[in-house]
Amino acid sequence: MHPRAVEFAEQVRSEYRFEPDVEEFPEGTKTAADAAEAVGCDVAQIASSLAFAVDGELVVAVTSGANRVSEAALADHFGVAAEAVEMADADRIKETLGWSIGGVPPFAHESDVPVLMDETLLDHETVWAAAGTPTAVFPIEPETLCELASAEPNPVTE
Repeated sequence: MHPRAVEFAEQVRSEYRFEPDVEEFPEGTKTAADAAEAVGCDVAQIASSLAFAVDGELVVAVTSGANRVSEAALADHFGVAAEAVEMADADRIKETLGWSIGGVPPFAHESDVPVLMDETLLDHETVWAAAGTPTAVFPIEPETLCELASAEPNPVTE
C-alpha cells in the first residue's frame, strides 16, 4: 500500500477509532467516474472532498460524484458574496489539510476546517472516499462519514 494511504489508515484508527478498509486501484481514482468504475459502484456513491477558499478561509465540501459544488450555495451558507468563493490552490490544500489534491479524505485533516457534506450522499448505504492518495479509497456509511468529519449535511450542489 502507498505510504500516504498507510498513514491515513493509521491516523484514522488512532484518532477516530475507525477501521478504514482501504483499497488501492493502480489505474487511479482521480475523478469520480474513475473511482466509480474502479470500485464498481454508481458515481453518486463517490464522496469527493473538494477544498474551497471562502472569504479567505479554507472549507471542505464533500460532494457526491454525480453532483457539482455550487460556489453560490457555499457563499450563501457562509453569508459572503459569491466572488469571495473560489477553489483553493494546491499548495494551500496540502499545507492546511495535509493531503494533496486527488487524495484529500473527508476527515483526518491537519487543521480543523468547516466540512459541509452534500446531503444526497445520505441516500446511499455506502459511499467511497479518498484515502490519502489519488489511487486509494475506502467505503464508509454516509452517516459515519458525517459524524467523523463533523460535517454538516447541506445542499451545496448546483
